Amino acid sequence: MNERTLYTTRFALMGGAAVVRFIDDRGQRHAETIARAAENEAFRIERKFSRFREESVVSEIARNAGRAPVAVDDETVALVEAALDLARLTGGRFDPTVGVLRRAWNFRAPRVPDDDELAALLPLVNHGAVSVRDGTVFLEREGMELDLGGVGKEYAVDRAADVLRAHGVTSALLNFAGDVRTIGGRGDGRPWSIGVADPRAPGQCRFAVRLIGGAGVATSGDYERCFVKDGVRYHHLLDATTGRPAQGVMSATVVAASAFLAGRIATAAFLLGPRDGLALIEGMPSVEGCLIDATGAISATEGMGRISNLPGSLYAAYSAL
Repeated sequence: MNERTLYTTRFALMGGAAVVRFIDDRGQRHAETIARAAENEAFRIERKFSRFREESVVSEIARNAGRAPVAVDDETVALVEAALDLARLTGGRFDPTVGVLRRAWNFRAPRVPDDDELAALLPLVNHGAVSVRDGTVFLEREGMELDLGGVGKEYAVDRAADVLRAHGVTSALLNFAGDVRTIGGRGDGRPWSIGVADPRAPGQCRFAVRLIGGAGVATSGDYERCFVKDGVRYHHLLDATTGRPAQGVMSATVVAASAFLAGRIATAAFLLGPRDGLALIEGMPSVEGCLIDATGAISATEGMGRISNLPGSLYAAYSAL
């Protein structure tokens, strides 16, 4: 039997960096086959669901907005319904039709759209006008768009993890631009350690989430696609009810059984604000998390310390890092 070896593969995905690390004992060639299979599955998800690709299913749905329903497969139905569920969970603060607001917001340039500009686009932001019926998806108003970016990357990391497991991998860590999925344990008896960025200190971690086994970890933050103008931070996590960046939270981190679930709840918690966001996490079974509010204060669910395997209280563990 070959020695157990840690393999790492890196690739660009959905505008960010993806890293897959896994342990295998079947040799370099077999490991390369596994790595390519995981990458290919991630690329498949990107090609299929990216609104930036003309050939994607969401682009086809947008081209037919206001005209005709588009026949889709079960996978697409499941993702669209997950996005619509998240919209209902947040009272419309999250909305999978919010992508049209990119016509007003460009976070590579420090420009703040005025009220009239947003008012002209907001009628096209309406999850209630997304119809999913009999294997079809229909945007009821011409000019509407579907954006699955709020759920797609987390789904991709889970699907890539499924591919690794199907190839017999029992220990792995996948990180798709901050959305993480672990498989099994590290293999050396130590916990996985996933650093969470300090929202106001680029390149530094505010704390680490430590996990014994497999789980998903996702963070929604105001510090990646953003700009500061006149002392105000503007970021890409838009409240769909206003068309403007959500306020009150710097970052929301969630631990759940899958990255897909963790990502959705992290996004929802961020948009709902520190009090309601934490209450949402606390009300979800087998989900834990913490929020950093606009003042920099951390609030966390009671079980976060246990899930994270952190010594002592959560706050003591944070301050020790």
